[in-house]
Amino acid sequence: MTEKPAYKLTEHARLEMELRQITLAMIDALMHSPEQILDTTNQRKVYQSQVKIEGKMYLIRAIVADKDPLTIVTIYRTSKIAKYWRSDL
Repeated sequence: MTEKPAYKLTEHARLEMELRQITLAMIDALMHSPEQILDTTNQRKVYQSQVKIEGKMYLIRAIVADKDPLTIVTIYRTSKIAKYWRSDL
């Protein structure tokens, strides 16, 4: 069995997950098996996966600081999948 990566949520990320109705189960799935991991600036990465919520497709994106443990700085969902999805990966 594959071990889940260790991660923590900042207080800001916890507030955002509540506001945006993102469950801890969704975050666990994203962090355990992201469909894409994109490099950004400032030693951060974007973990993202497409999920169906109430019959509609969304992209869940977590901005993650590359620390030990990984730290989710913020998280959100968007219906603008084409804007963020990298088909060249």
